[in-house]
Amino acid sequence: MNALLSGLETLGGLALFIGSTLRAALRPRLDAFELWRILHRVGVRSLPIVIITAVFAGAIAALQVGTYVVKFRAYEVVGWGFGYAVFRELGPLLIGLMFSGRVGANHTAELGTMRVTEQIDALRALAIDPIHYLILPRVLSMIVMMTLLNAVGDLFALLGGMATAWGLIHVDPWVFWNSFIEYVKLGDFLNGMIKANAFGAAIGLLSCGFGMQVTGGAPGVGRAVNASVMASAVAIFFLDWLITAVLR
Repeated sequence: MNALLSGLETLGGLALFIGSTLRAALRPRLDAFELWRILHRVGVRSLPIVIITAVFAGAIAALQVGTYVVKFRAYEVVGWGFGYAVFRELGPLLIGLMFSGRVGANHTAELGTMRVTEQIDALRALAIDPIHYLILPRVLSMIVMMTLLNAVGDLFALLGGMATAWGLIHVDPWVFWNSFIEYVKLGDFLNGMIKANAFGAAIGLLSCGFGMQVTGGAPGVGRAVNASVMASAVAIFFLDWLITAVLR
């Protein structure tokens, strides 16, 4: 019973927090320096791990498609199979999960630490709204950078898939490219971008929401980080299913 009440209390707190954030977003008062600082930390510093993730995602997709390409001698569809899998599913999904573990957990820990050390109360005492000063820049940066990094990831996934198809299943890069541009449509790319945008919003809101609800000192920060990563992963898979069902 206590666990149920605690879970309902957390959900209620998250709902109120998300409502306050969305209401504040209607008339945002953003600190330019804080926004640029977080954009740099969220986006530029995540670029290396996004590139690595994307290259291996492309390589995995090419290998999976390559099994059937070799079996049926259908080399002309390898680019299509790769593009459809990576642009629509693997790219945004893997980058989103990586984002929730790296950036989302960092935001939860940072905000949670500020809460238990009463820095957020100090901001309120100085008449600074934490939602406008701390939350909106983080949520906005997650949405913008998740979308942009997904586009960068698509490019490097394409290079990784092309190199893997050439090196391991002996598909000529020109054949791969022709198959890719002939069968992969703009809608496949936009589908993944919409998912990336939604994933960024979900990760931003949940990571900040759990951080703002921290109680119990340092152990509470650890619990909030764990809950944030798990909730973000569940939200990513749910949104992936929902968007796929709507845009199929």
